[in-house]
Amino acid sequence: MIARSGGWLMVVLMAFAVAACAGAGKPPLNPDGPAAEAATAPYRLGLTDRVRITTYDEPDLTGEFQVGGTGTISFPLLGEVPAEGKTAAELQDLLTRRLAEGYLKDPHVAVEVTSFRPFFIMGEVERPGRYPTTEGMTVQRAIALAGGYTYRANKGKVFIRRRGDSVEREVSADADVAVAPGDVLRIGERYF
Repeated sequence: MIARSGGWLMVVLMAFAVAACAGAGKPPLNPDGPAAEAATAPYRLGLTDRVRITTYDEPDLTGEFQVGGTGTISFPLLGEVPAEGKTAAELQDLLTRRLAEGYLKDPHVAVEVTSFRPFFIMGEVERPGRYPTTEGMTVQRAIALAGGYTYRANKGKVFIRRRGDSVEREVSADADVAVAPGDVLRIGERYF
């Protein structure tokens, strides 16, 4: 009887050792580092984002514009205006200044992001797939957007591969870690 329970204990300990080794070599994301700051930082425009620009009392200067492959939007009167890397407020200020430089007297411009670049979530969530990133998107919000966990999900950790990064990193599912455009989140399956 003791030999059997000792054998069972050994199997359980080996399973934990294998699970621990599976995560070796993958540095965890720091929930208090730059990724956490990004959760509260304003959204920065990137390629393929779409913005609605409203220039009050100027219907010809109002419409939807996409950030093109050069990181600019093509805006009437002004031509190519740099947008990539700017927040909506920064783009609004730039357009207001440029329109005031000889085109309009006291222009009033509003910029709103209407289509965000996506992030991807796969694994043990109800609706894996591609979802638009929004300001303040976190791992917990991404999981909720994908319908929550499946019954097989490991609810304690999430794996994130940042855009341009070849390494998948582990984070606590409870940490307030930001999700950025292009991120791939993977929800693993629990062992027991």
